[in-house]
Amino acid sequence: TAVEIGKLMGARVIACARGRDKLRAAHEAGADHLIDATDTDIRDAVRALGGADVVYDPVGGAQFDAAFRACRPEARILTIGFASGEVPQIKANHLLVKNLTVMGLYWGGYLGFRPDVLTQSLRILMEWHRQERIRPHVSHALPLDEAEAALALLRDRRSTGKVVIEIADL
Repeated sequence: TAVEIGKLMGARVIACARGRDKLRAAHEAGADHLIDATDTDIRDAVRALGGADVVYDPVGGAQFDAAFRACRPEARILTIGFASGEVPQIKANHLLVKNLTVMGLYWGGYLGFRPDVLTQSLRILMEWHRQERIRPHVSHALPLDEAEAALALLRDRRSTGKVVIEIADL
């Protein structure tokens, strides 16, 4: 969905993921360039494409560091989460030299201090979905009695999209 939203906003999207299946999902969503983080230096690959103006980072850790170093001057980095388990430590002098902006973005947090932002963004997303401009990628749909297997797909990073638990009619 991040790829689709980037494309809707006019971005040239460089998708970075681990493995062929995840990269295929990014390509199908419209990514312009694909980088396999398993065996490619993210920094070098992004810089070879001209650098990044906006980074959407749900991973943190080494991938954040590589993307940070691949940013062009005045780039913005949206920190969404830390799926790697590592919270990056940002050197303020590097922000200064390139005039970078790093924003923490916890979408659910807006419910507490700016519910209007949350409501408006949901309205836009639902309209885009209604128009089929975004199509959330569901890679697995499992019945409730296989919830443990569904969680293992997430934990082991084997899903390429959403994992849905289907609850039968009662």
